Amino acid sequence: MNAHAPSGTDHRRGPGHPQDGPPPGARGGVLARLAGWSQRRRWAAVLLWVLVVVAITAGSQAAGSAYRNDFSLPGTDSQAATDLLREHGAAQAGGSVQIVLQDPAGVADDRSAVETMLATVRGLPGVAEVRSPYEDAAAVSEDGTVAYATVTLDGTSEEVPKDDVTRVIATARGAAGDGLRVELGGEAVRGAEEGEGGAAEGAGMLAALVVLVLLFGSLLAAAVPLVTALFAVGGAVGLIALASRVFTVADFTPPIMMLVGLGVGVDYALLIFYRYRHEITAGSDRATATRTALDAAGRTVVFAGCTVVIALLGLIALGLGSLQGVALAVALTVLVTLAASLTLLPALLALFGRRIERHIHKKAAKARAKGRHEGAGWRTWATAVQRRPLPALLATVIALLALSAPALGMRLGFADAGNDPTTTTGRQAYDLLADGFGPGFNGPLVVVVDGGTADAAAQVRTTLADTEGIAAVSPPLPTRDSAVSTLIAYPDTEPQDEGTTDLVHRLRDAVLPGLEERTDATCLVGGSTAATQDFSDAVSARMPLFVALVVGLSALLLMVVFRSLLIPLKAALLNLLSISAALGAITLVFQHGWFGVEPGPIEAFIPVMIFAIVFGLSMDYEVFLVSRIHEEWEHTKDHAGAVREGLAATGRVITAAAAIMIVVFAAFVLSPSRMLQQFGLGLAVAVLLDAVLIRCLIVPAVMQLLGTRAWWLPRPLGRLVPKVALERPSTD
Repeated sequence: MNAHAPSGTDHRRGPGHPQDGPPPGARGGVLARLAGWSQRRRWAAVLLWVLVVVAITAGSQAAGSAYRNDFSLPGTDSQAATDLLREHGAAQAGGSVQIVLQDPAGVADDRSAVETMLATVRGLPGVAEVRSPYEDAAAVSEDGTVAYATVTLDGTSEEVPKDDVTRVIATARGAAGDGLRVELGGEAVRGAEEGEGGAAEGAGMLAALVVLVLLFGSLLAAAVPLVTALFAVGGAVGLIALASRVFTVADFTPPIMMLVGLGVGVDYALLIFYRYRHEITAGSDRATATRTALDAAGRTVVFAGCTVVIALLGLIALGLGSLQGVALAVALTVLVTLAASLTLLPALLALFGRRIERHIHKKAAKARAKGRHEGAGWRTWATAVQRRPLPALLATVIALLALSAPALGMRLGFADAGNDPTTTTGRQAYDLLADGFGPGFNGPLVVVVDGGTADAAAQVRTTLADTEGIAAVSPPLPTRDSAVSTLIAYPDTEPQDEGTTDLVHRLRDAVLPGLEERTDATCLVGGSTAATQDFSDAVSARMPLFVALVVGLSALLLMVVFRSLLIPLKAALLNLLSISAALGAITLVFQHGWFGVEPGPIEAFIPVMIFAIVFGLSMDYEVFLVSRIHEEWEHTKDHAGAVREGLAATGRVITAAAAIMIVVFAAFVLSPSRMLQQFGLGLAVAVLLDAVLIRCLIVPAVMQLLGTRAWWLPRPLGRLVPKVALERPSTD
């Protein structure tokens, strides 16, 4: 970034000059004037932020949140089956809980205790119906040691309050004893058992503070960026809680918001603060340093934030309900973070600037006394890369491609109770049902038969029973109006097994179409297992459009800023490389079970969410580094020297900002949620690879190989592209 002040600013104003007002003749852009206002009215700015955050928090707590998941996919078989069952009043349309019973001596001996318990459960809030295992021989295993009762809820698993499900769990487990074991399964039970992720957020903030203290050598200086981020996250969380009462916002949104908000908030504040520190070291007074930092680094932060928002809003193109709410929530978090960085941070610098300034000058004096020059190590590194650019480029790209390779075999889906810790009742119920009735019992397919001949449902049942991959099929279950019949087909493979996926596609593509012709009925394959597959297929099908939209818009922005065709192309390719490598790492750990992790599918929305967020965050470092190189190129026309000076000026802050993001994101691996673990690992790996390998190794090598061609833009296109400068040129 430009080490010079804006036009008309005197870098060498002594400490005796006024600290709060602009020097005579000073000029600046909107961000510089905004910084000046925050400095002059520092207490008012801080108080305003405190009042706003307190008011939003109080309002959200008083109104309450209404987070809800919406994985509906209009146009898919599973959604059509669900809508049909609801329309005709089928019990299968609501959520359900399985009360699993085990007694080595036989569950028949426990009938009295079990029936008493089920009668109590039947009267609990949220319960619509209870079916006893003693009413259905199919609900008892062949050896008589395992059985299950089905509790039908009065809404979907997402709609029924967790407190109601918790009462069902406590009541049912209270019947255990005298050889009887009672466990409960189902999505509603998994939701009620999920823990909170507060420890992860706390660990992330503590780790970020440690990195900042090591960077600046001062607890006060380290606290300023962190406090700015905390204010931003606090305000955003309250706003989204209020918004959830109007819009569909998934219940897993708040931890993702805090994850991204903390990382981005500290990152943006650090970039501005680092420029402020640079200006102080160069001799500027505090007021001038703050305005210059906002007028220079602030512009880069605004541009970077806009790219993150564009990438997140690109998720709307996927047309997936819950992801749209998450995208809007995280985009709002980034915007609030930008507002805090541009208004609260200057006020904090004005309040604590004198003490911070003394520390900066003291540290700079020690460095000069020891003969150390800032950026010398990065300058040496850049020189070494420039001597051998092609080997450095090839070696790094090959390594990233190797890490990306596992992502080609990524299986999308949703974790079920089989991936939960063995200490949960949901996992124990899952294992008991698999042992007693077969592995496919935990993921049955709901086949809906609508209309047709009188024996249509019977014909469908006969055909399903003879279909390879199906272990058993229930008798037809009519709806309340008898217009639609439902058959429960149990695969002979686990819900997450590839064989189950193949079975769903085979039923829809080969088995059921022939039945529909013979019976004149409409046959639909639904249920949670089929819905999971539909969601995964929808994400895979719409991913190319999403990637093209995000990459295209971001490339256009970079082309406008740098007036180059090759810089946006390079940025897009390198960002895609870091994202694919991160997805490869997630696949190795969570799908293949590295480091002792329970193997399973990758959550279906993780790749698109990671792509949107990482692509935007990668632009932060791209803009920060390349804009500094571009500035040096404009001043000296020495391309090789510009690359060296650009890395020397930004290498330290890029790695520090990345380290903060990495520790914040990696802390979420400690979360009890498998989804948050995947999210945290993916973001941490992507930022690590982007900041260390790509920005500090590949970019210098590519820029050296491109030479002056890096700044090429065809003249006809140049006349159409508006001129936008990230930094105000110096007239010193």
